[in-house]
Formats: sequence, structure tokens, C-alpha cells
Amino acid sequence: MAEQQPAADSPVEFCVFVRTLSHKTFAVRVSLDDSVWELKAKLNARDSSLTPDGGRLIYKKRQMQDDLTLRHYEITPNCFLYYIATLRGGGEDVRFSGELSLAEPVLTTAGKLLVHEGDPRAEELPVNDFSGLFTDESDAFLGTRQQLMIPCCCLRGSEVPCQAASCFTDLPEVVPEITQDFFKDRTVYRAHLPGGGIFQCSITGLSFKVESAVTITYRYATWTSHLSEADQEMWVPAGPLFHIEVQPGVVRAVHLPHFICLAGGVNPSQCSVAHFKSGKMTLERPTRVIAFSAILENPSFSLLGVLWRRLRSTLNLLPMHSLVLIFQQLSAANTTLHLYLIPDDNSVKQAIEKQEMNWNSKLIPKPPPFNPLFFGCVYQVTSTSSVVITPEAHLPFCYKSPKEQQLFVEIYIRNMAEEIGLLLTDTRNDTVVWRASLRSGDISLPACVSKTLSGAAFMKKHKTELCSRMRQLSTILLHLRDAKVINSDEEEEVQGQDTSHRRSRVLLELTEKKGLEAQEQFYQILRMKDPYLIADLEKSS
Repeated sequence: MAEQQPAADSPVEFCVFVRTLSHKTFAVRVSLDDSVWELKAKLNARDSSLTPDGGRLIYKKRQMQDDLTLRHYEITPNCFLYYIATLRGGGEDVRFSGELSLAEPVLTTAGKLLVHEGDPRAEELPVNDFSGLFTDESDAFLGTRQQLMIPCCCLRGSEVPCQAASCFTDLPEVVPEITQDFFKDRTVYRAHLPGGGIFQCSITGLSFKVESAVTITYRYATWTSHLSEADQEMWVPAGPLFHIEVQPGVVRAVHLPHFICLAGGVNPSQCSVAHFKSGKMTLERPTRVIAFSAILENPSFSLLGVLWRRLRSTLNLLPMHSLVLIFQQLSAANTTLHLYLIPDDNSVKQAIEKQEMNWNSKLIPKPPPFNPLFFGCVYQVTSTSSVVITPEAHLPFCYKSPKEQQLFVEIYIRNMAEEIGLLLTDTRNDTVVWRASLRSGDISLPACVSKTLSGAAFMKKHKTELCSRMRQLSTILLHLRDAKVINSDEEEEVQGQDTSHRRSRVLLELTEKKGLEAQEQFYQILRMKDPYLIADLEKSS
């Protein structure tokens, strides 16, 4: 498939694909005027373990410099770049030593998948191991039959991939319009798909295979409002519940996100898609189950979500993809952190972020657990330094609806050392399932910013950089509307601008006119959604 080079002065955004040596591939939207550092920041938003200063990007066997733009490297739409992690204490990933010799994965004429010639673990994998993942030409990714075998994200460093279902490639992304229904306290997404193909929502992870151009409206719903107590005895939620609206006959397949880890011998036949109509639940077998989603072909739409059959004899044997979220309470004395342990469900994550924002907290990005976790099990939070953990150090792992208060532990650090280690241990066998280092820079820099520079002063000082580097504008607008800083007409005015630079400039000017309190709220929202941008701007001043 021939690549098309945007015009030299084009402000348009397009997709590139960034591949890691753990065989994960991310679709990232960029423009030619983005710097390499900004591309790394966008990649970090997709995976918190891929930090801008924790690795380097390679394109056409050249290491890319952070301060240069993508235009400098003549980046083209749909091209592939490589992220190479830098190990602590220097050096790089041992799987990437010597000459840069990276090849794209290809489907051979023998019907096998050749993975990474530049990776010592490269091997040919028989297609029949993938349970029919390769289907007709319309399922081909960007006009090719390239697919990628990745290790399960819960088994970093392991040679054990997710089951047949774990052959996974990021799909072309679409950024939805976001509106807030304040009367019903819910967020509504509207995706405008440009034509036939497969597209993934950049926020929710929902994917749609469509015949032609179409607009799809969807929002999160809550399992606890629809799943009866009797049903909860038999089924466990395995992903978000969605309310989807679209004209009939256009969508050929929907990919519903799930957080079940398929690496541990999980039987996909226990997976079902739940439909709720007129208060009644019907179940349907998905066409197939792959890593992170269940695919339902020729769907009818209502309330849809993935359920997994709850087997009493193996209640604690269902492995889950999970997240550890850490927030610092900026208004609290010394250093106070909230640590959450949740399934990898974006609806739950968004609810926590909204609550913590109301508590004047900031997210400290840390990687997810490196082992699968299990509902019903209890995990102990410990530290390498003296900290106070309340109400207790034991945190049960369970699913709670986004509308419910999520469980967390509070970690109080009286004297922040240069580095503090945090660990999660499975209390059944004392196995460490997660560890992270909390460094003074994670804490002190934002705290200092909040004390020395007001939101108004920050915006005035860095207005030029914010206009060119501010991302996630739709999400920022949503939070500003939720905080009643702007109204719907003002949001439309911002979204109506023809370039991202103009949209950012109009938003900044609009916020300035609202006064000091509005600017402070804008600053707090930006610090929550893009902490690396805030930190980088402060370092440069």
C-alpha cells in the first residue's frame, strides 16, 4: 500500500505506528509539526510505562532527536517507528543490540507469520494457531495482512503469549466528538467514520467495522443498574457496558473491549455478549474472542457488554488485565497519595480521574501489574521506606461500577526520600505482582509549580508553547464544560477552528477572558491530563 506524503505546509493530523520490542504496536495521531518528544508524550498517553525520557525512537535505522520535528525526518502516514526502552543505570533493551535491523512482520506464502527479523526471538508462527483471525480481505489491516504476535501485557518478559486470541494490532483511530449531558450526568461520544473499514475509538477502545460512512453515538452505562442479583451469581462483568446507537445495516462487526487475560489457559467459550432490551437480558456468543476485545458480527444494538461465566470452583482462577492508579492530593499536608487497583476498564478509570480531579489531585503515571490479577483475591500494599498506609495495607481486587466509590488506600509520606519503592503482593502466595519507584521528581515538581506559579501566570508565560503542544483538546473541553468554565456555544466555537493550533489559541484566549479562577481550573485540568507537558514547560523556564 503506497504511502502519501502530506503537503509541506499541511497542518493535518495522520496516523503513524510505533512498535515496541515487546511486540506491542500503537497507532498514534501526529502532525508534521509535532516534535519527537511530543510523539513520545502521546505514546505515553497510550501506555504509561513508555515514558518520554525512558526510551528513544528509531525511524529508518536512525535515532530520532527529541527537539526535532517529524517533518525533519520526513515522516509519512502509516509508517512504522520503534520505541527502544532505556534501562535504568544506562544501556538499552538487551533484545536490541548491535546494528539496527528491524523488519516488518509479514504473512509468508506458506501461510505463516514471520515476526521481527531483528528480534532474536523471531519465529514463524502457523496461522491456524490464531483461531481464524485471518478472515476475508476486508479484515486486512490497512490493506495488508500484517498481524502481530504480542506477549500478554500482564506477562512482561514472559515468552508465553496470550492464547490464539492474542494476535493483536492497533486499528486506525477515530477521535469522537464529546458532549456532556449535565441533566443525566453522563458523557456522550459521537464518532464520524469516513467510509468503509475498521475504526477504533481513541477514548473508549470500541471498534467498528462498517460498510460506508456513518455516524455512531455511544456512551458508558453501568452493569449494576441492569444486571440482576441472580445474574451476578452466574456472570462477572468482563468489560465496560455501552449504549450504542447507529442506523441499521451499516455496521458489520463491533469489537467490545474486555479485560480478561487469555494467557492463562482461559476458555473463551465462557465469554458472552449481553444485550439489554426493555429491562431483559439476552446472551449471544461472540463470533470470536481476541486479546482485549470480543468481536460480534452483524450486531443489533442496544446496551452491549462482555460477560464471563462465573465458575464457582475457579472463582479466583480468572486472570485479569489490571491497572494501578496513583494520585497525589495537591492540597494535602506533606505527600498524600491515593492508590487504586482496578480492572483495565476505561469507564472505571475515567470515573476515578473525575473524582480525583474534584479532590484537587494529579495522576502519577506508573506501569500496570506485570502478573495477571484475580477477582476475589487480596493484595497487600507495602513500601521500601517508612510510610503510613490507611485504612489498612490490604486491598481487595474486585469490580465496582463507575457510579460506585472505588476502593483505594491512602499512603502518607512524611519525608519524601530521593526514591521510594511501592509493591503489591498476592497474599495467597507472597508473590510480588507489581512494583514501582516513586521518585522525588514525581512529587516535588508539580507541588512546587502549584506553590510558585498560579494558573494565570503559567498560561501567560507558556501561551506560545501551549498553542503548539497542547493535546487531548476534546477531553480538556469536556472537563471545562463539566466545571462550568465554558458553555456549549463556546465549545463549538473552539472545535470549529480549522487547525489544532488555532483551536488551542482560541481556547486559551477564551479562558483568559473568564478571569483568574477559570485560568486556575484550566491549569489544574491540564496538569491532570498532560503532566509531562507541564513538567517539561517548567523545566525549560
